[in-house]
Amino acid sequence: MKKLLLLVALACGACATTAPRTGASGNKSGGVSAATVTRVINTLAADDMGGRPSALPGNAKAGSFLASEFKRIGLEHFGQLSGYEQAFSAYQSSTAIGEASLGGASLPAENVAVASGRPQLNWNNVSSPARVVVVGPQDNLLQQARPLLDLHEDVVVLIDPSQTKAFQQLRGYLRRGGLRPDKPAEHAVVMLLAQATPTATLPYQVAATTTVQTVPLRNVVGVLPGQDPKLAAEMVVFSSHYDHLGIITPVAGDSIANGADDDASGTTAVVALAEHYKKLKNNARTLVFVAFTAEEIGGFGSQYFSRQLDPKQVVAMFNIEMIGKVAKFGPNTAFITGYERSDFGSLLQSNLTGTPFRFEPDPYPEQNLFYRSDNATLARLGVPAHTISTDQIPDDKLYHSVDDEVESLDLTNMTAVISAIAQSARGIISGQQTPTRIPPQSVQR
Repeated sequence: MKKLLLLVALACGACATTAPRTGASGNKSGGVSAATVTRVINTLAADDMGGRPSALPGNAKAGSFLASEFKRIGLEHFGQLSGYEQAFSAYQSSTAIGEASLGGASLPAENVAVASGRPQLNWNNVSSPARVVVVGPQDNLLQQARPLLDLHEDVVVLIDPSQTKAFQQLRGYLRRGGLRPDKPAEHAVVMLLAQATPTATLPYQVAATTTVQTVPLRNVVGVLPGQDPKLAAEMVVFSSHYDHLGIITPVAGDSIANGADDDASGTTAVVALAEHYKKLKNNARTLVFVAFTAEEIGGFGSQYFSRQLDPKQVVAMFNIEMIGKVAKFGPNTAFITGYERSDFGSLLQSNLTGTPFRFEPDPYPEQNLFYRSDNATLARLGVPAHTISTDQIPDDKLYHSVDDEVESLDLTNMTAVISAIAQSARGIISGQQTPTRIPPQSVQR
C-alpha cells in the first residue's frame, strides 16, 4: 500500500479546511468539520485496516473505530442495543465433494459443483428424492441456476458441455463459499457437466460433505433523538457501507484494496454529519446514523438493519456512496440515484436555492446504481431511500482496485458535498418536508 507522507497528509488537511465551513450558501446550518473529514477518511482507508473486508479483523477494527466516533460525538444507542455495534450473523458453507458419476462414467472434479446445506449427501437416481433438471445448449444456465441456489428443494442439474464457461463461473462462485444472510436449508443442488448430451434418465451418483460455519458481522449505529415530541417517532437515516474488498491480486506489490472512495468517503460523511447535527441540537425528527457492513458481498448489513425497525417510520434515507471525486457535472454537484422515484431530490434541491451547489439525476441509468447499494433494501419497503454519489463510475479506473486511496480524492470538493447534504436535508430533518413514498412493487430484486 502506498504510505501517506506526513507532509502530504498535512497538505490534504489544509486543503480540506479551505472548503466552505458554513456550507454552500454560507449558512452555519450547512457546515461540517473539514478536520473531521480529513481525519476519519485517512483512518478508515489506512493500510492497517486491511481493506475492511467483511468478517475479517480489518473490518472489526474499522467498526470499533466508528463506534468510538459515535461515542465521542455523543450519539445514543439504537433500539435495545447496549452499544453502537449491531451484531448479527451470516453463514458460510464449505462442501467437500467425493465421488461423482453420470451414465456410469466417473466425472472429474472440475465437472461437479454443489451448493448444499445438508451435512451429508449420498445420492443416486434410484434412492434420492431430487428433482432432475436438464440444461441444454439453448438454455441460460445462470438464469436457471440462480433461483435454485436459494436451496428450497433438492435438485440435480445435468448440464450440456456447451455450457462449460457458465458452469465454471458458477463452480468458482460456489467454491469460494460466499456468505449467506440466512442459514442454508438442508437441501442441496448438484450440478454435473456431462461429456455427452445429458438426459433426465441418465443414472447419476454423487457424494458430498458440507460444513456450515456461523460468521459474526456488525453494523455500527447511533441515534440523535428528535427534539419535537410529535415528530420524534419519525426517523431520517443517514447511511453508508464501511466494508470493502480487503486483500486482492497484487499490482506493483500492492495488494490492499483500501476503498478510500468506496466507501470510506460515504462513511466519513456519516460521521461528519452526525457530529454536525449533534452540535446543532435542532432536529425535530430522530436521526439515525448507520455504517453497514457486508454491502460488497450482498447487502447483508442493510438487510438485517431493515428488519429491526418499522419502515413506515422512516421518512427518508440518505445513503452516501463514493463522493470523493468531482462529478461529471463539475465541482459543487452530486447525483441522486432513482431521482424520478420520489420527490426526495427536488426537495433537497429546493433547500439549496441561491447556492452554487446542485443535485442532478443519476446520469448512468444503464449501471443500475439504484439497485447496487444499501438504499435498495429500504426502497423495497417503500422508504424514499436514495444514494447520493459523485463517482464517474463508467470511467473510474480506480474502482475496486488497489489504487482507490486517499490521495486520489478531492477532499475539498468532498467536504463541500457533505456540507450541501447537511443543508439540503434541513427541511426533512425539521419536519417541514416529507418525501413521497416509493411504491415497493416498483423496486425490482
